[in-house]
Amino acid sequence: MTNQAFDITEELNCGSQIQHGPYNDRIYLMKATTAEEHDDLPARLIANAKKSGYAKIFAKVPAEKAGSFLEHKFIKEAVIPGFFNGDKTGLFLAYYLKKSRKVEDDLEAYEKNLQIALSKKHAPIRKLDEKFRIRSCNADDIGAMAEIYKTVFPSYPFPIHDPAYLHETMLSHVDYFCVETAGKLVALSSAEKDDEASNAEMTDFATLPEWLGNGFGVHLLQHMENTIKTEGIRTAYTIARAASPGMNITFAKLGYIYGGRLKNNTNISGQIESMNVWYKSLV
Repeated sequence: MTNQAFDITEELNCGSQIQHGPYNDRIYLMKATTAEEHDDLPARLIANAKKSGYAKIFAKVPAEKAGSFLEHKFIKEAVIPGFFNGDKTGLFLAYYLKKSRKVEDDLEAYEKNLQIALSKKHAPIRKLDEKFRIRSCNADDIGAMAEIYKTVFPSYPFPIHDPAYLHETMLSHVDYFCVETAGKLVALSSAEKDDEASNAEMTDFATLPEWLGNGFGVHLLQHMENTIKTEGIRTAYTIARAASPGMNITFAKLGYIYGGRLKNNTNISGQIESMNVWYKSLV
């Protein structure tokens, strides 16, 4: 993985949490503040994005509090019913400061990949070979995990190639999982949990190139679902590369519902790409 300056995560004075920087060329509102300070948040985000020269604002907000965003010309790109505590809808909103960021050069491929994935909904799942074991990762795995992520992703929106980042998130809010064979890790995934909202992003799927084709993704996803359900998570979702038919098929096979596409949203695998949102109720 090449050297790169990742976007920074910070908390605004109002309590909202954002990630921003030139790496993804955007502001990402990860968690919006509540109550009375919420109404002026869209204007503040737009002003900050203009000041920094960013091309996009990406915001996750409760539908019931989206009015001020929509009034400021944010547009709805994806919807997840039950995103907040299993009963309140979440909206994924976008505001474009540069017209070029809104244009999808690979639109035809994205649509084709989506239709392929939708056609695979609830398709049969091949049994995992007995030589492979799926388990939760622990601190002893961090070095091997970092090496896998370095190998698989030329770029990524978060520093998952950094052992310190993996350790910090493992201790705080992310459950990491692996496929192991003969004592070696060959594939990874994670569930990034928001316990307050009872949802989890199923993400960070990575398989070493020489082990592709074994169907690890769907088995990791099943294992992750079973684990986080016991931890009180009510809704699972993912933000998957629209250009990657494989991951979209994986989620469709396990009954995830397509929620929309985030245009030119994320710096992953060396470039800014559009991302598909899929969701599933676990209750």
